[in-house]
Amino acid sequence: MRLDTLIGEPWDDYGLIDSGHGRKLERYGRYRFIRPEPQAMWAPATDDWNADAEFVPGSDEDGGGRWYYDRPVPAEGWPLAWKEVTFQSSCTPFRHLGFFPDMAPVWDWMRLATADKADAGIMNLFGYTGVGTLAMAAADKQMVHVDASKKSVAQARANAALSGLADKPVRWIVDDAAKFVAREVRRGKRYDGILLDPPKYGRGPDGELWRLEEDLPGLIVNCRQLLDADSRFLFLTVYAVRMSALAIGELLKQAFADLPGTVEAGELAVREETRGLLLPTAIWARWSR
Repeated sequence: MRLDTLIGEPWDDYGLIDSGHGRKLERYGRYRFIRPEPQAMWAPATDDWNADAEFVPGSDEDGGGRWYYDRPVPAEGWPLAWKEVTFQSSCTPFRHLGFFPDMAPVWDWMRLATADKADAGIMNLFGYTGVGTLAMAAADKQMVHVDASKKSVAQARANAALSGLADKPVRWIVDDAAKFVAREVRRGKRYDGILLDPPKYGRGPDGELWRLEEDLPGLIVNCRQLLDADSRFLFLTVYAVRMSALAIGELLKQAFADLPGTVEAGELAVREETRGLLLPTAIWARWSR
């Protein structure tokens, strides 16, 4: 299996300015932020990082820490845009800023994969604040957005309104992703594409426990049942876990062995504006036809 890299390039409202010594400096609209980045093992281009705020991690390994501000940043967030999609960014307690900019090349690829099917039915599992959902809805796809967090789904719907896309055909669903997919299988549903970005750990709205290494294989098997020879893709991304792109690629090869198409795998990366250096962020695997 050939490994590939999907590279997120800077755009007007986002860019990776510099990175190194275990940190990264990014711009989100008019604000600049420093966040921890263990994979930035090299030296930065400069030590003069003038940022509005920095997230300093805690001593635990489970994502603790807090933001420290040098200049005021709106607590309620501020609007950013990617192509036709406008959404709210904010400093969350989980160190990120309300969306994942390295997913931009994935949104472009999904649009291309369904370009000849305007009414394609796409499911976004673990959909978070909905930027990926809205990227596809803006291209006239029929979307199903699933997330266990009522707050995240509410933010996704607010982002749809902010983008002028509130009238697009999107089903907003607060549910445990694995349970929802299992019910869709029992209902005999099918989709043209599935995007899933599962966390390492998680809980459903009724306390359902999600553990990536244990629960991902079963979820992939069920997702396969929602796709057929006329479907276009399944795209899987994995962050913050000791797992190989080859491993998740082989998982998809086994699950999709009975369907025509191609399985590929690789890494997501963001291109640094200062030097063009590539900062890896996640691994991915996809089946496509």
